[in-house]
Amino acid sequence: MRLHNLTDFVLPWEIRSLFPGKGVAGPAFTLRGRTGADIEPHDTYLAWTRFLGDVPAGAIAICQPNDHLVAHMGELSAETLKHRGVKAYVVDGGCRDVSFIRRIGFPVWCRYATPADIVGCWLPEGFGEPIKIDKVTVNSGDYILGDDDGVVVIPHERAEQITAETEVVMGRENLVRNAIMEGMHPQEAYLTYRKF
Repeated sequence: MRLHNLTDFVLPWEIRSLFPGKGVAGPAFTLRGRTGADIEPHDTYLAWTRFLGDVPAGAIAICQPNDHLVAHMGELSAETLKHRGVKAYVVDGGCRDVSFIRRIGFPVWCRYATPADIVGCWLPEGFGEPIKIDKVTVNSGDYILGDDDGVVVIPHERAEQITAETEVVMGRENLVRNAIMEGMHPQEAYLTYRKF
C-alpha cells in the first residue's frame, strides 16, 4: 500500500482480536456514536437495534464510538449480527460478555473489555458515514482485513488492485522462503527475488 502512497491504513495496535488465530476480510459498514448525559435509555435501544438491523450480511461492522468507558458490543448484539450474516465487528472501544462471544465464534476486535453497558449514556448515530479511528479514515465499502496482527483498511476504490498486487508479493515471498528452506543464504535469496 506504500507503493500507492497510502500511509494511514493500519488501525491502532491496541485494537485486538478476541479470537487468536481467526482472520476476517470484507467490506466495511461504519457507525459513529457519542456519549452524553442527556441520552434516554429508549433512544439508545432504538438507535442500537436499528444499527444491528441495518448492517448488511457479508459486511464487517466498524465503529468509532468516541468513548472509552463502556462496552459497545455484547452477547445479544454479537449473536444478532452473526445470525444476520455479518462477518465481524471492529470497535475503537469496548466489549462485554467476552466468554459468550468467544463461545459463539463471532469475530470481534476491540480495545478493552468492561461490564459497563451503553444504555442511557451512549448513542449510536452516523450509520454508513465516514469515520476516523486514530489517523485512519474508514468509509462504508472500504475493504477490512483483520487477524492476529491487527486491522488494515483498504480504500474501496483501490481494493481490487491492491489485492491483486498483494497476491504477487506473497508469491515472491514464497519463492524466497522456499529458496531459504532449500539451503540458499537469506541475503542471496533477497538479492535473487528482491523481496524479504
